[in-house]
This record gives sequence, C-alpha cells and structure tokens, in this order.
Amino acid sequence: MKVIGAGFGRTGTASLKAALEMLGFGPCYHMRAVIEQPYRVRQWLLIGEGGVPDWDAVFDGFQSAVDWPSAAYWRELAGHYPEAKVVLTVRDPRRWFDSVSETIFASALAERRPLPPRRRVIRKLVEWRSPDFALYPRMARATVMDRIFDGKIDDREHCVKVFERHLAEVRAALPPERLLVFDVRDGWEPLCAFLGVPVPDAPFPQDNERAAFRRKRPRRLARLILRGR
Repeated sequence: MKVIGAGFGRTGTASLKAALEMLGFGPCYHMRAVIEQPYRVRQWLLIGEGGVPDWDAVFDGFQSAVDWPSAAYWRELAGHYPEAKVVLTVRDPRRWFDSVSETIFASALAERRPLPPRRRVIRKLVEWRSPDFALYPRMARATVMDRIFDGKIDDREHCVKVFERHLAEVRAALPPERLLVFDVRDGWEPLCAFLGVPVPDAPFPQDNERAAFRRKRPRRLARLILRGR
C-alpha cells in the first residue's frame, strides 16, 4: 500500500481514485470494488463487527485505497502501512453534507423505512442470488453509519461537526511530510509534488458520481439478480 485516502466519501474520492491510477498507484481500492465483488462485503462486515482485520488480505493486489469503508479505518491503515502516504480530500463541510445526504445517506435511510412491495421483491431476489451483497446495508452501518456518525446521518449539524472533527484529527495525527490535505479542484500539481511524480499531460479526472448515483443502482441490482454476483 503506497497511498491511503483518509477523506470521507463525497469529497472527490472517485476523481482521486482515477488520478492515482493514472499516476501509477493503481489499482486503487474504492467502495466500487466492494460493490463489484460482493465477497468483499463479508470482509468488511467482519471488521466492522469487531473481527481482527487482515489488511494485507483485504487490499491484496491494490497499491492505494480511497473512499469508505477504508477511509473509516485511516488511522489503523496508516499504522499498518507506515511507509504509505496519506491524502485527506476536503471540501466545504455543508456542501459535503448536501451531496452525501442525497446519495449515500439517502440509500442508508431508505433501508430504515418499510419497503414498498416492489422493493421487497427485489430485496428477496438479491438475498437469493447474491447473499454476500445482501449484507451490504449491515456492513455499511457497521463500518460507516454507526462507527463514524453514531447512526445520526439525518442530523445535518451532527454530521457537519463529525466531518470537521475528522479533518482536525487527521491533520493532528500525521506529520506534514506524510499528509496532503487536498481539494481535487486544485488538480495535478499538489498531488504530483506530494507523491514525487511528474504531472501528466492530461486533464485531472472529474468523476462526479452524484449525478450518476441513482442511475447506477438499478443496473447494479439487475446484474446481481441475473448473474448471482
């Protein structure tokens, strides 16, 4: 592991993932890896519910990791991989909450409400065809929603305070030579200087998952049901 992303989801982590892979620090682990390979859900559920993590097994084949759930364990990962550099992606806290509340948190909150008949049928099909992925909501609660936010993901002020506290804790925990506080809008220069690599002759990636979040979910569930993955 060469680069650890400590930034919360919805702070440009998808763009950072693409950038790291362009710079030769790939493959980069992201929540997408968990969704695309549901056996990973069980790995994180074990960790989230108090099991002893085997970080080398979790990140086997990866040179970097960003986004949740790995960012929820940035401190443990920074200790386990002492040579890895840490990138803390940042954005305005209230704009971050607006984004996360419309995407990741909205999906998590939907799991708390009684499901309409169509959603109940889909859930049963997913449980039958992909029992690992069926554990995803439980895993997300254990590693992110409850672990980081005490389950209060519908409380704007609470979540903003958690976000701000997280930024302060990461800054305080790591020496400047090991930590980059990074706004993806700043582009290649600070990231490349920090990692000691040349600036690519290409635009910095702009992967805006917010617009695609809801569009991707039905396709993902259909694939799980049809392929059993």
